[in-house]
Amino acid sequence: MARIKINEVERENSSDKVEKILLGAMQEFLAHGYAGASMDKVAAAAGVSKATVYSHFQDKQGLFKVLVEQLAKKRFESIFGTEPLEGEPNIVLRGLLTKALNQMLKDKEYQAFQRMLIGESARFPELSQVFLRSIAKPGSEIIASYLASRSELNIPDPEAMVWILMGSLLHLVIAHEIMHGKEIMPMESDRLVDALMHLVVKCAD
Repeated sequence: MARIKINEVERENSSDKVEKILLGAMQEFLAHGYAGASMDKVAAAAGVSKATVYSHFQDKQGLFKVLVEQLAKKRFESIFGTEPLEGEPNIVLRGLLTKALNQMLKDKEYQAFQRMLIGESARFPELSQVFLRSIAKPGSEIIASYLASRSELNIPDPEAMVWILMGSLLHLVIAHEIMHGKEIMPMESDRLVDALMHLVVKCAD
């Protein structure tokens, strides 16, 4: 019994250290980019030894991959929840688009992470690919599957429609937040969602 309690404490301590390392890694990657961050800097930011960082993560790329996967899991669940998409498109799809857009517009950490990935993608394309596989691809597949299941929408190519929907949301976020263009290209989020829903509904006519 005593040994079980010790193992539980060890697991909790290990989990706490991993969380600290990931928080420190996020801080360093956003501040210095992928190339400028180092395991030494991550360890210092996390308040742990370099040996502790390497005991949990083999190298910087492995650490970055876990960080992206954790970020993806949190964002994914906050937008899609844990239940499959079911219900009328005007409620389900509109709610999903509104939630996704509002979260991306308000989530400064997500925006900073995107900025960093775009800036580093030429030198480290595999990092952007990890991000796309972890966040963009699963979400796109869920929405495409939902659109395909709603025969009344009469959408000939659900996968292409997802590109139109998500691309429009991302363009607004990039133009307004990442490129600071709210005053240059103003657009209210509800107007964009209304226009996208009109496009989807028109396919059913």
